[in-house]
Order: sequence, then C-alpha cells, then structure tokens
Amino acid sequence: MQGQSVYLSRFIQACYVAASLLVPSVFANDVTIVAAEFTKDGQRTWKVDVSLLHEDSGWDHYANMWRVVDAKGTVLGERELLHPHFNEQPFTRSLSNVPHPEVGSIVYIEARDKVHGWSPQRFEVDLSQAQQGHLLIEMPK
Repeated sequence: MQGQSVYLSRFIQACYVAASLLVPSVFANDVTIVAAEFTKDGQRTWKVDVSLLHEDSGWDHYANMWRVVDAKGTVLGERELLHPHFNEQPFTRSLSNVPHPEVGSIVYIEARDKVHGWSPQRFEVDLSQAQQGHLLIEMPK
C-alpha cells in the first residue's frame, strides 16, 4: 500500500510539472514587492528603487508595472516595465522625481503583471522614518 502511495505522489508531481510546462502562465503568482528604497533627489521629490519578484513566463505574462500611491490612492509616480525578466529575479528598477505626498507621510508601492493585474499586496512605506534623506524597507524573509 505504501508503494502505491509513493507512486501516486510521484505521478501527481509529474503531472503538475508537465502541466506547468505546457501552461506556465496559469501557475505563475502575483507580483511580490521585495524591497523599496527612497532617496531624496530634491526638496520635495524622491528617487524610488523597487525590487520585484515574479515568475515571468514570457511576453504574455510578466510583471509590467509598479507605482507609488498616497493614502488616498493618488498615483505619485509609476514605472512601466517593458519586457520580462526571466533570468533576473528579483529585479530592481528606479523612478525619479516622485513627489512627497501632500498630506501625511505614508505611501504605498503597488505592482501588477499582465495576467493578474494589480497584486493584492500593498507595500506600506512611512516616509517620516527616512534618515538623512534615505529609507530602505525590505520584506521579512
């Protein structure tokens, strides 16, 4: 009986691998925001570096944008990603001249991919925690 169980388990794993090779976009996850780094590049603007992790599977399914929004959802800046990053995971891209929010110091990083749209994960950043014009926030591992 145990031999059948091991065989069945291996069969299920083999089917999953085969299916994921045939239809990789179905099994790819939402975009994960790994880190965000804010560096003042003006009186009221920031240079923002965002690191993303995504199972890019091709031109039809890859992480294609991230943005910075304030607490009200106003877009402060967005970075379009024009190609998949197959062999560069996680990857980091920058955006300059992102304005500081008019009210408060909390902003959010949001990311999307071409299949699932905007990820449910919102990466919260409290800009009041910046020291000497710099703030690095990383997701716990």
